[in-house]
Amino acid sequence: MTALLLTPKRRATLSVLALTLVLAACATAPSPEPVTAPVVNAGAAAPGATPPPEAAAPGVAAASAAAPNDAAVAAGPPTDPVRPEEPVDLDAIAAQRDLWIRVRRGFAMPDLDTPLVRDREQWYATRPDYVQRMTERSSRYLFHVVEEIERRGMPTELALLPFIESAFNPQAMSTAKASGMWQFIPSTGKHFDLAQNAFRDDRRDVLASTRAALDYLQKLHGMFGDWHLALAAYNWGEGSVGRAIARNQKLGLPTDYLSLKMPDETRYYVPKLQAVKNLIARPEAFGLTLPAIENHPYFLSVPIQRDIDAALVARLAGLPLDEFHALNPSLNKPVILAAGTPQVLLPYDNANEFVRALPGYQGPLASWTAWVVPTTMKPADAAKRVGMSEAELREANRIPPRMLVRAGSTLMVPRHPHRHLDDVSERVADNATMLLAPDAPALRRTTVKARKNDSVASIAARYRLSAASVADWNKVAAGAHFKTGQAVVLYLPGRAATARKSSPSTTAKARGNRATTSATAQRKSAGKSVAARPTAQGKSRVAANSR
Repeated sequence: MTALLLTPKRRATLSVLALTLVLAACATAPSPEPVTAPVVNAGAAAPGATPPPEAAAPGVAAASAAAPNDAAVAAGPPTDPVRPEEPVDLDAIAAQRDLWIRVRRGFAMPDLDTPLVRDREQWYATRPDYVQRMTERSSRYLFHVVEEIERRGMPTELALLPFIESAFNPQAMSTAKASGMWQFIPSTGKHFDLAQNAFRDDRRDVLASTRAALDYLQKLHGMFGDWHLALAAYNWGEGSVGRAIARNQKLGLPTDYLSLKMPDETRYYVPKLQAVKNLIARPEAFGLTLPAIENHPYFLSVPIQRDIDAALVARLAGLPLDEFHALNPSLNKPVILAAGTPQVLLPYDNANEFVRALPGYQGPLASWTAWVVPTTMKPADAAKRVGMSEAELREANRIPPRMLVRAGSTLMVPRHPHRHLDDVSERVADNATMLLAPDAPALRRTTVKARKNDSVASIAARYRLSAASVADWNKVAAGAHFKTGQAVVLYLPGRAATARKSSPSTTAKARGNRATTSATAQRKSAGKSVAARPTAQGKSRVAANSR
């Protein structure tokens, strides 16, 4: 049984919808046999490029073959992601209550009452516009977070933590590369199974990041036995909190949150949460008004069973694209890969509109596909292989200038409806990466002999290198001087390394050989053919020294 929000009117709509889906599925034509196609999918409409030649773009990872217009089976029925087996009745008394009442009822952490709490209360109270924007933004996600927290038996103060971490912005990115509503850094995200690849970043996924954050907080509470210490560890790291506790134990000091020595950010962290808790508990005491949030799901989860453009989902759902991305912020590309992103979130009415409109859609579902690059190549060469201009390929894949695309990279390229019938495989969807390398000649290690009065700076200038590099290669100071004839290590482009390797003495020999050649030629013109042998030897030495 799916968890739809049921009103009498919506029950009738769903009955018609269910009949539509059944009839559409029965009418679905059988899928054609798989074809050898080199590509996997991405999003916003791809440029209208000429299909590449038959030999182009080898090595595409494919999943099951299916007709590109087979929209009838591209999505499943919507469900409530937390309680998929329980229908939600919008006419129920509980659904009519203000969600803030439910949040307040679940507060269970001990209160802090310190000057830092007063300071943060004052900060928020003097910024009512900021609080209004933050709470309005939370209205999309708060019901789901509260449901998850209550299901686990955790205190509802934790539902307010995204106010502190990101102001409930799932697309927030910190200077430390922490991302999403719950602000996971890449390494911690990977530890809690949040995928991060070319097509998606689950640190921004509303459902996945909430699951991971609550898993982490439960683990920290199990380690420290105290929610304030668990929150400090969430901000500062469990190792740091553990060492701070050990330090206090060694000194015979208390080990509670307020007694530990910690960075300013962590000292303010729990007081910030306490201040927000106080604002939510008594908004009128701070001259604030909270926007009402209904006590029922804002969004439903719609299973995605075929690769499909994000813009097409939004259009069929009757939803602005920016609102779609607010609910599905994990997408890095304009295409949704069913193998890697098996569901999208849509507001209740829009979810029903989408599954109702999808079976009647006749165009291609996905404009893009993903190509795994078989060998390291220039972007211009890759573009030719897939039938794009170099500028289009660079823009679609954010390839900076003067970079090569390394073998194994996954590029987003146009999906041609008559050639690429397969969706992206799970292997590619879950492991897609972009690997780049500088488009510059390979460097070779070489040594040169220092001239009289040579220094790091003079050699760097002679070979057009940075003084810092020359100093680093030779383990000397940037202002150091070399002895005459001292071997100096340099890393030069292949050809330059050979051409510039000549020492001053070799150069002098070359000049002498050229002089000998000239004198011999003069003697030969005077009829002295005995000079022919030294002339040939002189030329060969000059050539050898100039290669």
